[in-house]
Amino acid sequence: MQVTEQTLAFDTRDAKIHTANRLAPRNTLRLWRYAGFALPAVFLALIEVLVRTSVLPMHLVPAPSTIVQTLWDLGGARVARHIGASVARVYAGFALGSALALLIGAAMGLSRRVDALLDPTFQALRAIPSLAWVPILLLWMGIDEAPKITLIAIGAFFPVQLSVVAGIHGVDRKLIEFGELNRLTPRAMFTRILLPASMPQIFTGLRTGLSLAWMFMVAAELIAATRGLGYLLSDGRETGRPDLVFGAILLLALLGKLSDGVFKLIETRALSWRDARYVSGDAQ
Repeated sequence: MQVTEQTLAFDTRDAKIHTANRLAPRNTLRLWRYAGFALPAVFLALIEVLVRTSVLPMHLVPAPSTIVQTLWDLGGARVARHIGASVARVYAGFALGSALALLIGAAMGLSRRVDALLDPTFQALRAIPSLAWVPILLLWMGIDEAPKITLIAIGAFFPVQLSVVAGIHGVDRKLIEFGELNRLTPRAMFTRILLPASMPQIFTGLRTGLSLAWMFMVAAELIAATRGLGYLLSDGRETGRPDLVFGAILLLALLGKLSDGVFKLIETRALSWRDARYVSGDAQ
């Protein structure tokens, strides 16, 4: 009886130690995440001090408090209209570009002939800078919303298309042989093996495409826009107001981070089956 009680005590102690060892890395990771969120605030506070002490010239680098005051003076309704216009353009262009990229990328990944036919053209088009598309789109589509959304779609298309092709081509051959041994149809091979195995890389391409959509949005809103964060950037540059320029930049950074965070959450939920080195909630 005594031996049994000692054994239970040892087992309980070992379980507590195991639980503590398992939770310790997570607690450490949580602290690092808090530090990651605090880092931008510390940086902005440092800029505030440097500007107020005249180490940095205020006419070139406005204090963060001045930037916030500028956005406040613009009015919540006006800032919301600019943000709403930019967000609508980004997500419309991203949806269009990524949908086409998923379809064309899947065709190129599944067919070597299609890949050989389209890849040289796409590689050449991918090297064209965003601003080089502006005069072409103006000539073809005018100055309405169509050229802006098209330019954003172009920016989102290429990273997603490239990730889809690379993801399908990078599927482990053993998985494909397993599907062939089980005599899966081409459709079943794609939906049950190729697509799930390539999803991590596809999500990486989608997140990259979304970030590029925000970048191309700034160039798109230089096309005769009267609303949007890109318009605020241009207006601040033309009127010599660095506070307005930096205010638009901070809003772009915040919106980009929020959109990427939402997409990362979707990725974590959709790929919860992964047996990867880093999984949500784990730490090393």
